[in-house]
Amino acid sequence: MSMSIIKPPTDARPLVLCAEDHGELRLDICDELREAGYAVIEAADGDEALEQIDNLAAPPDLILCDINMPGRNGYQVLETLRDDYPSLADMPFVFLTALSDSRDVIDGKRLGADDYLSKPIDYDLMLATVEARLRQVRRIREQTNREFDTLRQAMNELRRKASRQGFESTLRALDLVSPGLVLIDENGHALFANRQARQLICQANGLRLERTLTAFGGDRARELRGTLRTALKASQAGEETVSCLRLARPGERRDLLVLACSLPKAQGSDPSEPAAVILLADPEQRARLPQQVLANLFGLTPTEARIALALAEGKRSEDIAAQLSIAATTVAFHLRNLFQKTDTHRQADLIALVLSGAMSVSLEED
Repeated sequence: MSMSIIKPPTDARPLVLCAEDHGELRLDICDELREAGYAVIEAADGDEALEQIDNLAAPPDLILCDINMPGRNGYQVLETLRDDYPSLADMPFVFLTALSDSRDVIDGKRLGADDYLSKPIDYDLMLATVEARLRQVRRIREQTNREFDTLRQAMNELRRKASRQGFESTLRALDLVSPGLVLIDENGHALFANRQARQLICQANGLRLERTLTAFGGDRARELRGTLRTALKASQAGEETVSCLRLARPGERRDLLVLACSLPKAQGSDPSEPAAVILLADPEQRARLPQQVLANLFGLTPTEARIALALAEGKRSEDIAAQLSIAATTVAFHLRNLFQKTDTHRQADLIALVLSGAMSVSLEED
């Protein structure tokens, strides 16, 4: 079945793709989403869902996907997205399922599912989940944009500073940027790697940094070389681009995330100037978010920030009450305030938000 390019809505409504083989249920879900103000694209099975994505002029903001569908099931749709669509790595994916076996939930989480909604669908919970997931992505993207702005300012500072002392001072500042960061010149030679990059570039992650950044293994090495080559070519053309790559790692760990950002160069510029920035992130590393940073991000009181961090560390409400020498009812009171201030609805969403913030901020407590 041939499909023309689907134009996204002309307004700024988030676009949700709903993949569900049961026609009546799919219609009800889509009606609820449209009434809540979302733009909606429908798919009757996994193959049609992927075809819709390929033919959209812009990708969906979130996917609701049934697990048990004829042909390509929900697990296979998610696996295809994570393997073949790296640019959609931060798009929320929510399973719709009638399955009750916790093993099914675990399998989906390992593939990268963000949440589950059980059938019969509670539509209030569905809308709250969609809203929370989209809000969380917006926050992470805003934080990422702020980090990119900081990075661009640092690059501009590098160009302005003629002295070696100024150059080294700026490089030391880049050690505070949360992702692993490698600067390369127009020949692909490494100029600088910050502290986080030096920790991530190791044999356990299948990476090596000598004169250039390389990956072990034929396929991985070719993928990384191609990504770097694309960034350097864009730099020479005076273009600013971002290329995404997921590098499989030995064992059962989640893929290492790689972003190659070109730095447009003017004709006649110094060949030794940075031509691209390589950002490395490990989804399994969860840095502890400093309490004051968390409080500033969401306007929390010191007690609220301590409770949020304790939840992220896996502590139960009664353990937190004992640790802070307060009553369990007081912990519950602070939790209600936390949900309100962070726009979350469940402890799981609150914990995910705290952990995502920890991935975005790299400040060490002495």
